[in-house]
Amino acid sequence: MAHPHRFAARLMFFTVLFMAAGAAQAEVRTRTIDYNAGDVELQGYFAWDDAMEGKRPCVLIIHAWWGLGEDEKARARQLAEMGYAAFALDMYGTGRHTNDPAEAGEWAAPFYQDRALARSRASIGLIPLWAQPEADRTRTAAIGYCFGGTVALELAWTGNDVRGVVSFHGNPLPALEGDADRTRSRLLICHGAADTLVPDETIEAFTKSLEGSIVDWQLIVYSGAKHSFTTRSADAVGIPGVGYQADADRRSWGHMQLFFEEIFTSAPAAESPAPER
Repeated sequence: MAHPHRFAARLMFFTVLFMAAGAAQAEVRTRTIDYNAGDVELQGYFAWDDAMEGKRPCVLIIHAWWGLGEDEKARARQLAEMGYAAFALDMYGTGRHTNDPAEAGEWAAPFYQDRALARSRASIGLIPLWAQPEADRTRTAAIGYCFGGTVALELAWTGNDVRGVVSFHGNPLPALEGDADRTRSRLLICHGAADTLVPDETIEAFTKSLEGSIVDWQLIVYSGAKHSFTTRSADAVGIPGVGYQADADRRSWGHMQLFFEEIFTSAPAAESPAPER
């Protein structure tokens, strides 16, 4: 008869081996998705874990003013590893990505100047996301970085069926009349205390616009964090007030995860119609 300790060791070995084999089969998959906004051709990036079966909560990712690039694609894969279906949308047009701040500012300007355009273009990004077989449209969140954080908050005011929105170092514009009554989204604003590109007055104007509303919002401020505190390459840009901070990056990602746990375990809102183009 085998010694019980040896049997237990063998059992543990085969258990670990079985778990390792299962982990090896799990793999994050990605695909590019072509779609359009009128005559503007767009191309987004979708990521999911093919080891999971069925639909899962989905996350729309809105890029910084540079355009859809590797940072957002990496976030999509990271979210897929966590069990979400993640789609990084395209605000500008297929292949439009730059490292030139002047060009990025030129591309972003129309969306700051025309908030209806920003809301429409972000809403259109929900269409290809919700069309993916892995995406559960009844459990949708949106996140955005810098310019994308601003646009994510604009998406919240459209009334689309988005349970929660996270803005990382965005420039939150005050809610317009009727916005707060229309939204289905809870809001999480992650802001750097040393962000001179988005001064305290801007944050105060945003929060003041929600006074007396029933909007569920949270504002978390990270000490010493500059604008773009989640972007590892931010310091290389050479823009005053812009820089990466590892603590704020890690903490804000953790706060986002807690936020997702909350919004995805609560009862869903009634399903909204397809977003308007």
